[in-house]
Amino acid sequence: MIEQKIVEPEYLFFRADREEVFITGSEALKEAIKRANVDMAISYPITPQSESMHLVGDLYAEGYVREYFRGENEFAVMSAVAGASMGGVRVFTATGGPGTLRAFEMFPAWAGARVPVVCAFMTRGVNSPLSIQPDTIEMAFMLHTGIVMFHAETAQDLYDMLLKAFVIAEKPDVHIPVGVFADGFFVTHTREKVKIDPAEIKLPPYNPYSSPVPVMDMENVPVRHMRDPFVMKSNFISYAAHASWQQEILAAAERARKHIHKYLGGLVETENEEAEILIIASGTAVSQSREAIALACQEGLNAGLVKIKSIRPFPEEEIRKLTQKAKAVIVPEFNRVGWLCKEIKSVVEDNTKVVGGPRVFGGMTMPPPPLILAEIRRCSQ
Repeated sequence: MIEQKIVEPEYLFFRADREEVFITGSEALKEAIKRANVDMAISYPITPQSESMHLVGDLYAEGYVREYFRGENEFAVMSAVAGASMGGVRVFTATGGPGTLRAFEMFPAWAGARVPVVCAFMTRGVNSPLSIQPDTIEMAFMLHTGIVMFHAETAQDLYDMLLKAFVIAEKPDVHIPVGVFADGFFVTHTREKVKIDPAEIKLPPYNPYSSPVPVMDMENVPVRHMRDPFVMKSNFISYAAHASWQQEILAAAERARKHIHKYLGGLVETENEEAEILIIASGTAVSQSREAIALACQEGLNAGLVKIKSIRPFPEEEIRKLTQKAKAVIVPEFNRVGWLCKEIKSVVEDNTKVVGGPRVFGGMTMPPPPLILAEIRRCSQ
């Protein structure tokens, strides 16, 4: 293994001197994992994620990751990831699109087992006819799996969120999986300036004995695996155990809020939040919205922006407060179902002012002038 100096997370995140490099989102993922002190990475290729885990394999060859192998399919990878994490190691993987759906059973299983896995999801279309183009519909499926969900706008977000995800996931009062989502191709294959930490430093190792559930190793009896599990009995004990445990997983995600505020600076970011017209978006739709707002400003139209960084836990109170005085709330999305709009409508007091769209899907881009800007104009009348 390559020697790196262990530093406190706060130093690596906020105080270390960073170098600006011109890299893709996939390369930003590699740089994050290089500094994440990962014990094991398990991979399976799928577009547009394939390059990112290939690059993590290069890190293994270079001595930055202790163990690395390719699984036989996405479900096998996510199962192996769960076993590794239960065994007390820091583990990382990535997937996207159909890979997310093929592995889907394991995501609520991760949450239920309280494993602090970090997984990068490079989102893409999953429908037939086949599309490998950007689309965030898989995030709609993931909303109720119990995992914490971050949505990266840029490669810089992806780099920062991945590193911080390990620290947040492993907090004893959280200790559930964290998914970092990035829009495929728009982020993964686009080069931009990213500020990265020195390669000579890395996060502290994972301490599995701080886990709220016993780690399964030769020193610690796996007491949660019983010969006669109550899950097999349709009785009151089974109902009560599962109901209370699911509530605990939800509570763990809520406890993550304070750590997200500490490391990510909050669940949302705002620009011109007092404007009567607000655009609320996540992922690369935020970048499109910024351009539309700039064009609107040239026409004398006033619009503000709310960037959502954390999808789970969702910033209910922040959204409710920010939208109280707004005349209209526009929610552009890169998916067909409008899952973010539904989330926002569920917390805004007067949801009739929430505009569900514009939305593009199936790999289409969202040109700001004819789409988002048109909504700003319409809502300004």
